[in-house]
Amino acid sequence: MSFSPSSVPSPHPLASYGWDDAWAAEFAPYLERGLVPGRVVRVDRGQCDVVTADGLVRVDTEFVTPNDPLRVICTGDWAAVDVGGDPRYVQAYLPRRTAFVRSTSSKRSEGQILAANVDFAIVAVSLAVELDLGRIERFLALAWESGAQPLVVLTKADLVPDAEGLSYLVQDVETAAPGVPVLPVSATDGVGLDVLAAVVSGGTTVLLGQSGAGKSTLANALLGEDVMAVHTTRDVDGKGRHTTTTRNLLVLPGGGVLIDTPGLRGVGLFDAESGVGQVFSEIEELAESCRFQDCAHVAEPGCAVLSAVASGGLAERRLESYRKLLRENQRIVAKTDARVRAELRKEWKRRGAVGRAAMEVKRGRWQ
Repeated sequence: MSFSPSSVPSPHPLASYGWDDAWAAEFAPYLERGLVPGRVVRVDRGQCDVVTADGLVRVDTEFVTPNDPLRVICTGDWAAVDVGGDPRYVQAYLPRRTAFVRSTSSKRSEGQILAANVDFAIVAVSLAVELDLGRIERFLALAWESGAQPLVVLTKADLVPDAEGLSYLVQDVETAAPGVPVLPVSATDGVGLDVLAAVVSGGTTVLLGQSGAGKSTLANALLGEDVMAVHTTRDVDGKGRHTTTTRNLLVLPGGGVLIDTPGLRGVGLFDAESGVGQVFSEIEELAESCRFQDCAHVAEPGCAVLSAVASGGLAERRLESYRKLLRENQRIVAKTDARVRAELRKEWKRRGAVGRAAMEVKRGRWQ
């Protein structure tokens, strides 16, 4: 049986934005209500831009502004839009497949959602300044927790002309990013861009990193045109101004879509214990061999993690970073979870008792 070109179904107008049969099935109840699907490409206060089958529309978000900051509409959401009135409204959005969330600076320890329905999370790291492996680990913890596949992109690779020196930098990052691809890229000479474009062509990618990491330059290189404004960075510390001030969703010419985000000076964890575990997977694996199931890897006998540090199999910096991120995450969770607060108080009392007992033993030896 043969098909004429006219009998082949045309792709959905929103296919290039990530629309698929699963989203269509989710949207069916809204379609029956006369609403139309669209993807949020930009959010402002009280309004957002949504791309629909008929083009870009500006809509109000009055009906999707809950008190919970994690439930507000954000870039990357699939929205159900009422286009029949004036003004137009977003009536609802579809359940998110993934969500990239960080904690805010609020004393209430609220979460802030940065992007939704993301398949890949690019952590952009500039090679113009000294590598901060701890910050990379922090970004990766949030990326893993979101449900997206992380990818570390070392930007401005042209500033490291020595191939051997560049390979050592890549290896350093790989030790801090187990299971994560690490790709050196230069928007200046095009190195690595073809590989990166091929990776991100298969879905939605969010671009993350500090100001000055070269995100906007990288976005322009992937887009093939100067869409994002670019400012130079300070030579003294490699930092730059926020060239991107909102989260924007853009279609890539080679396939896929890109969400560019403002530079993030503060990257606080928000209930990211699973993500931390994935970043430090080798420590979690070692911990399974510890003598005590609740080993804190501080001074307990039979601790496989401490033994690995002593033998040189595990870098002490990695263990310190692991402890730091776990403590931070526990504090965030404890502020909103009474049960966790009680468990932490119990653990602090237990460690205090252990410490006092150890001091008594030392005093006995001194006397």
